[in-house]
Amino acid sequence: MITNLIPLQAAPAGVDYSGIIMIVGLIAVFYFLMIRPQQKKQKEIRKFREGLKKGDSIITAGGIHGKIKEIKDDSFLISVSDNTVLRIDKGSVYPSAADAQEQQDPNKTKA
Repeated sequence: MITNLIPLQAAPAGVDYSGIIMIVGLIAVFYFLMIRPQQKKQKEIRKFREGLKKGDSIITAGGIHGKIKEIKDDSFLISVSDNTVLRIDKGSVYPSAADAQEQQDPNKTKA
């Protein structure tokens, strides 16, 4: 007799897709707001590193300024002063703000 007192809800007739739509929407938001811009930035950095040549001035992630003397597959030899040459990893060279601006507007002259 007690089972008659507990109200039982009927199962919905259709399938509820709102949970699946919400998950797909979150994945799309993460992709377009986080993953895609990061991939684009990494592609620009890779393009910058591949475009470096002997004699270019660079700044490393550690703040070391120098000129490229030699380019290897995975590293640079840079001249810091007259008698000082350092070997640095290519991964530690990033475009500076000035380089990034110049790369975007190559026709713009410096003031």
